[in-house]
Amino acid sequence: MNKQEIFDKFLEFMANFAQLKGVVALRDGFIMTTPFTIGGSLFLLMANLPVPGYSEFMASIFGPDWTAPLYAVSGATFSVLALIVVMAITYKFVANEGCDASMASFLALSAFLVLMPPSIAVGGGPEVGDVIPKIWAGSNGVITAILVAFFTSYLFVYCEKHHLTIKMPDSVPSGVARAFEALVPGILLFTSAAVAFGICRYVGTTTVPELIFAVIQTPLQGLSDSLGGGTIIVGLQSVLFWAGIHGPNVVGGVVQPLLIANSLDNQHLLDAGMQLMGNPQAHIFTVQVNDVFVKSGGCGLTLGLIISALMVARSTQMKSLIRMALVPGLFNINEPIIFGLPIVFNPYLLIPFTIVPLLAMFITYASISFGFMAPFSAVQVPWTTPPVIAGFLLNGWQGAVVQLVNLVMATLIYLPFVKSQDKALLAEELQEKEAESNEKEEGEENRIAYAQ
Repeated sequence: MNKQEIFDKFLEFMANFAQLKGVVALRDGFIMTTPFTIGGSLFLLMANLPVPGYSEFMASIFGPDWTAPLYAVSGATFSVLALIVVMAITYKFVANEGCDASMASFLALSAFLVLMPPSIAVGGGPEVGDVIPKIWAGSNGVITAILVAFFTSYLFVYCEKHHLTIKMPDSVPSGVARAFEALVPGILLFTSAAVAFGICRYVGTTTVPELIFAVIQTPLQGLSDSLGGGTIIVGLQSVLFWAGIHGPNVVGGVVQPLLIANSLDNQHLLDAGMQLMGNPQAHIFTVQVNDVFVKSGGCGLTLGLIISALMVARSTQMKSLIRMALVPGLFNINEPIIFGLPIVFNPYLLIPFTIVPLLAMFITYASISFGFMAPFSAVQVPWTTPPVIAGFLLNGWQGAVVQLVNLVMATLIYLPFVKSQDKALLAEELQEKEAESNEKEEGEENRIAYAQ
C-alpha cells in the first residue's frame, strides 16, 4: 500500500467517523451550549475587562461588591455546564433517531443527578446534604455527562424502537401516553444509575463523577493540554479541512469538551484567589487558544492568505475572490476562500494551510509558557470577534500582540504560495484570452470568406 492509498484510507476513516451517531450528537450538543458559554463569558468579561482603572471606576459607582451579579450569571452557566451538556447531547442524539428527545433529555438529567455526590464538605467542616455540588455539575463532570448522555440515548432509542414501552389506549391523551412510554426506559436507566452509585459508594468509597474524573477526564485533559496533543489537534483540523472534511467540526466534537474544561479549571483557580500567570496548575491549551489564536480569521489562519493576496495578486480571479472574502475573513468566516479559491484539494496551499496554524499554536503556547501572556480563564468572546480585538478582550494588550504576530507570520508564509497560485491562475486567464482571440479571428475570417 503506497502513501496515497494510506492517505485515502485515513480520509475515508475520518469521514466515516464524522458521521457516527455519537460524534454527530456530541458536536451538535456542544453547539447547543454556545448561548450559555458565550453569555456567561460576556458577564465574566464585564467583571474583568482588561482596562487599567476599570475595576476601581466601577467600584466607585456601584460599590465594592459590584461584580456579584455578574458572577451570579457565570455561576448559572459555566458552573452547571455538565447539566446542560447531558441534556443537550441526549436531545440531539434521540432527536436524530426520530424518538421523544425531550423526555429522554429529562431522564438523562435525572440519571446524572443520581450519580452525583449526595453531600459536600463546607470549609473543611461538617458535610451538607441535599445539595447539587457545582464542582461536579460544572467542568469536572463534563465527561461523566457525556457518558450518561450516550448511555441514556442508546437505551431510550432501543426501548422505543423495539416497543419496550407501556402502550396506552388510543383514547389516552398523547402527553399522558408519551409519559407512560418513557416509564420502562426510565426505570431501566434509574436502576443502572443506582447500581453504579452503590458500587462506587460502598465498594470504592467514591462516586461515579469522581471516579471518571480521576481515571478518564484528568488524563485526557493532560493530553489535550500538552504541546504534542495541541499539535495533533491543530494539524488534524487543517489536514481534514484541506481534504474536504470539516476538520474543526470533526476534531472539535471530540476535544472541545476537554478544552472547555481546561479553561473552566483555570477559572476555578481565579475564583480561589490564585493567579494564572506562572501557576503550574493552570492549563495552557484551552478553547481560546484553538478558537481565537490558532483559527484567527478562520481555520488555517486564512486572513493571512487574504492579506498576502491583496499585496501580490494580479489575476482577475484572485483579485475578485479576495475582495469578496476580505470582510467575512475579518469576522473569522473563511468559507468563501476555502471553497471559492479553493483551498480544498489545492496542492499549492496544502503546506501553508497546515503549517501556519501549527506555528500559531507554537507561538501562542510559548507566549503563555514563558509568561508573556496569562493562561485563559472561562472568558470567551463571540467567534465572529475580529482578530486583535478578540486578543485584547481576552488577555489585554499581550493577547492583541500575540494575535498580531500570528497574523504577520501567516501573511509572510502564505505569500510565496499565493504568488505561485496567482501565477497559475494568471497563465490560465491569458490562455483563455488567447483562445477567445483566436476564435474571434477565425470567426472574422470565416465571415469575410462567406461574404466573398
